[in-house]
Amino acid sequence: MNFAIFLCVLFPELPERIFFLPAHQKKIITMKIVAALTDPTLASQAQEQGADMIELRFDLIEGDPVRSVDICKKVSTLPIIATLRSAQEGGQFFGDTVSWYEKMRPLIPLVDVVDIEQQFEPYALLVKEAGKTIIASCHCGDMMMLPELFDKERKLRQYGDIVKIIVTPENKDDIIDLIAFTHAVKKPLCTGVMGGHFRYARAILPLFGSEMVYCHVGTATAEGQYSVQEFVALMKLLKSVSGP
Repeated sequence: MNFAIFLCVLFPELPERIFFLPAHQKKIITMKIVAALTDPTLASQAQEQGADMIELRFDLIEGDPVRSVDICKKVSTLPIIATLRSAQEGGQFFGDTVSWYEKMRPLIPLVDVVDIEQQFEPYALLVKEAGKTIIASCHCGDMMMLPELFDKERKLRQYGDIVKIIVTPENKDDIIDLIAFTHAVKKPLCTGVMGGHFRYARAILPLFGSEMVYCHVGTATAEGQYSVQEFVALMKLLKSVSGP
């Protein structure tokens, strides 16, 4: 039995892009596909392929970041997330907190959402005052224990509208813990995995409450990402197998 059919046997009610939590929670999660881009001209392609949001990875984009946003807006109508991922969390930004804000400051009025790691939290209030949604993010090179996950969620929730926690599982027990955490914790939430070994977890976690899946168009911004086309096809397959 292939993976898609297996999921549909477990969750026969799955329609396209809507994932249901267990009935006792009485909540419907609308999952969004985020196209993480290093080339803003690909935003139009991402939108055509079915992405719901664009993430511009400014730690990976060369040139004027304001111009990158302008290009993205000219070719796409999707909401834009501005991300400057630090080297400590898997990105290519090596500056300090002040440098982070100096680079992000001209972008804040132009985008819809700003990704803020915990080390950059001192500037969250300024971003909030600008009327922007904040993704409070954490990218961890190992697996956190369940108490650590819940503690991290509480700390990120203090300044973020959406909590994003990405970990690096070592085994299937870690995946089960991550699913349990995703199921139980306050929403909105995005959970995921780093690396390609447990790539399939990216598809499973939305079934338990993760509300965003980061995909790529062209060049992947993280190992293990599905392309937008792959993830849209996966959802269509789930729907076709489960029926109308």
